[in-house]
Amino acid sequence: MTRSQWSFKTAVELSSALATRKVSAVELAQDAIGRIERHDEKINAICVRDFERGLAAARAADAELARGEKKPLLGIPMTVKESYNVAGLPTTWGNPAQKDFQPAEDALPITRVKGAGGVILGKTNVPIGLADWQSYNEIYGTSNNPYHLGRTPGGSSGGSSAALAAGYGPLSLGSDIGGSLRVPAFHCGVYAHKPTFDLVAMRGHTPPPLPPLPSNRDLSVIGPMARSAADLSLLLDVIAGPDPLEAGKAYHLSLPAARHTVLKNFRVLLIDTDPVMPTDGVVRGTLERLATNLAGAGVKVDRSSPLLPDFAASSRLYMRMLMSFLSASFAQEVYAGAQAAAAALPAEDNSLAAERLRGIALGHRDWLMADGGRSRLRAQWRELFRTYDAVICPIMPTPAYPHDHSDDQEKRRVNIDGKDYVYPDQLAWPGIATLPGLPATAIPTGFAPDGLPIGVQIVGPWLEDRTPLKLAELIEHEFGGFKPPPMFDD
Repeated sequence: MTRSQWSFKTAVELSSALATRKVSAVELAQDAIGRIERHDEKINAICVRDFERGLAAARAADAELARGEKKPLLGIPMTVKESYNVAGLPTTWGNPAQKDFQPAEDALPITRVKGAGGVILGKTNVPIGLADWQSYNEIYGTSNNPYHLGRTPGGSSGGSSAALAAGYGPLSLGSDIGGSLRVPAFHCGVYAHKPTFDLVAMRGHTPPPLPPLPSNRDLSVIGPMARSAADLSLLLDVIAGPDPLEAGKAYHLSLPAARHTVLKNFRVLLIDTDPVMPTDGVVRGTLERLATNLAGAGVKVDRSSPLLPDFAASSRLYMRMLMSFLSASFAQEVYAGAQAAAAALPAEDNSLAAERLRGIALGHRDWLMADGGRSRLRAQWRELFRTYDAVICPIMPTPAYPHDHSDDQEKRRVNIDGKDYVYPDQLAWPGIATLPGLPATAIPTGFAPDGLPIGVQIVGPWLEDRTPLKLAELIEHEFGGFKPPPMFDD
């Protein structure tokens, strides 16, 4: 069977084709559904199918298009991460105890997507509790990387990244607290954007069976995933903004324009590795090539700066604050054991693993002290962005690694140029943007010699999300972007 001409088009391209009647929304939905039915037995990206309602939404979109109506996502097929509440579908976060939980209403971002005309075809797989860079659970099984089925697609939005790479629609929604948007994008060669903290209201992206109340879960964000940089902006504009139940009663969102619209006007600080978490030769190589290409295009590229906050110190702080947040959901016996282990740590142990353990046991007074450190960190980043428009750096130290489902992640290892490192220490690179709450856009930059995708993240200034997104668009236009996995060409 020959692959449809629409299977790997961008949402922007599909919107144009829909508007000019070159294709119908039903045809696009059927094309994506066909690819899921042909390929997803191997990939296992779509854990919950919603084809009947998706086709109904596509028929409604065609009727609206025929009436001349215009909406940002009208008729565009897409998927959403399993962790979003969608009325009538299960929301489990991969937890077997919640396999029968069904929310009564859509999450706010889902409501906004549907209001913009998006056609949701299903939900994508996740690790249990959204707490891994591999996407597997007892309910739905293991998701595989479309470029190598024996490798992880990333996590926790791994099902979404795999779905995008495999041609199951041009858009998806994910979430990120430890790289869960950016890491899967990196491992599957697609795009993702971690918005500025609290830019997108999260109501309904809630661990079951908790009620969908307005909240901003510390460090955590939700955001768009796509196969092109422009599509990230398209979806972000639909879902961004305050919750109408709270801040939206008085405030509206008005993001500033990108600092520049021409590539050569950007000022970039590029970092390729750090002793805290070294990167392998492939990752350093892609950053080196990008630096050369950007400089050749007239971009001002610096390779170091005293303005960059201390990576080791901020990584330790991130580990503490991350685990302090996550430990709120730990079982009491697990929490008590971690408290005892943290109390036994030598004072001089400042390893990232030790900081994670201390974070689990962090008291409120110490958390407030840590939060003060975060405020000072944000001030350092503000100062840096007076000189630079963006920081380009790694997302992860290596391309996608083989599936590893061993229970204790602290005992897992990742091999970097022949040396083993502690698996969760990789949090340091996503954490560079997560702790201060900065926007970060993940972009693909090519492939490793073994064919696995690689990429980088573009970190931008607070609430200036359009700046890293525009730089991502310009890089994509100048140097290329997503390329489909050859094994899933029909």
